[in-house]
Amino acid sequence: MPHLDTGNTGFMLLCSSLVMLMTPGLAFFYGGLVGRRNVLAIMMQSFVSMGWTTVLWWVCGFSLCFSGDLKSGTDFAGIVGNLDWAFLRHITLDLPSPNDTIPMIVFCAYQMMFAIITPALITGAFTNRVTFKAYMLFLTGWLLFVYFPFVHMVWGGGLLASWGVLDFAGGIVVHNIAGIAALAAVLFVGRRNVQDHGPHSIPLVALGTGLLWFGWYGFNAGSELRVDSVTAVAFLNTDIAASFAAMAWLCMDWRMAKKPKFVGLLTGAVAGLATITPAAGYVSPASAALIGIVAGIVCFGAVALKNRLGWDDALDVWGVHGVGGFLGIVLLGAFATTSFNPNGVNGLFAGNPRFFLVQLGAVLLSSVWAFVFTLAMLWLINRITPVRVAAATEELGLDEGLHGERAYLEEGAA
Repeated sequence: MPHLDTGNTGFMLLCSSLVMLMTPGLAFFYGGLVGRRNVLAIMMQSFVSMGWTTVLWWVCGFSLCFSGDLKSGTDFAGIVGNLDWAFLRHITLDLPSPNDTIPMIVFCAYQMMFAIITPALITGAFTNRVTFKAYMLFLTGWLLFVYFPFVHMVWGGGLLASWGVLDFAGGIVVHNIAGIAALAAVLFVGRRNVQDHGPHSIPLVALGTGLLWFGWYGFNAGSELRVDSVTAVAFLNTDIAASFAAMAWLCMDWRMAKKPKFVGLLTGAVAGLATITPAAGYVSPASAALIGIVAGIVCFGAVALKNRLGWDDALDVWGVHGVGGFLGIVLLGAFATTSFNPNGVNGLFAGNPRFFLVQLGAVLLSSVWAFVFTLAMLWLINRITPVRVAAATEELGLDEGLHGERAYLEEGAA
């Protein structure tokens, strides 16, 4: 029987709502970055995840993520849980959650919001190129074979948890695997035949960034699963890292382009948010500032490298989320300190090199897994239905070509 705390329960319901808001925020962020003829297509890819991922979460997702554990031998080799909670069976009012001051049904709702946004992140990489049918198959397969296993391995008492891996709010579980999957998708699908001429609506990008930044407080601070001093540390570190990363990216962009770019400032903030996510509740505010600076510079460099290599990651998902998530896990291994989270561990700079190596090994494993499984799924889906849209549809624009809709009454320049 949970020792219900109404304050913690109310806080976690609020955080669940904030994380839910991030998916529409992502839709606006991506929608502003693409051309006018593809706005609805990419926004729909985010919104459909709110519906279909919820269905999968109810059917088997929550159970595969959080039922059973490696220690008791009640999961499948520490990789994925069992089906005891399929269709949310046995999720009763008196079932305790990992924090027994909130009901399991609240924990279930909170984690569902993470599951919704994670695959939606990938869509920014293959924008304007993938059929909706193929995307729905991809969304299903990627959740089952990449996202659900890593949730269990890290947060569900699985293999990586047994190694001692820490990931406060999703450096591996959300950002790294999504960003690496995005890179695999880009390499499989290929370049666009019709290039967008820059963002069609920077105000939409700004709106999306604002919603993401706002929701990220629920994403990170809520991952403490209660209201305490660590919750406050995670909240503050989230804002500090985002702010320092935004300024670092702005400075890099200003230096290279000779003008301060608003999109650069916004992208830098998202890079900082992604990078601090795994470390938010385990490091000091001073470390968060340094992590933000490193995120802004390194992710900017990753995007520049992507451009030089000719990878058509349209909205820089790999450079921001894949690299940011990887970086955050590694920097957590370096800067973690029990001074700001007594339930955490000390990292490399606090005299614990083993933890640094464990974090590095885990994120290398997640990168390889996400890349290989994503390529394999896309190959298989392409045998069932074409992954890439026809050239004529790409020329017309996916809004009208796939969905028979237009975002704007007057068709402007792409």
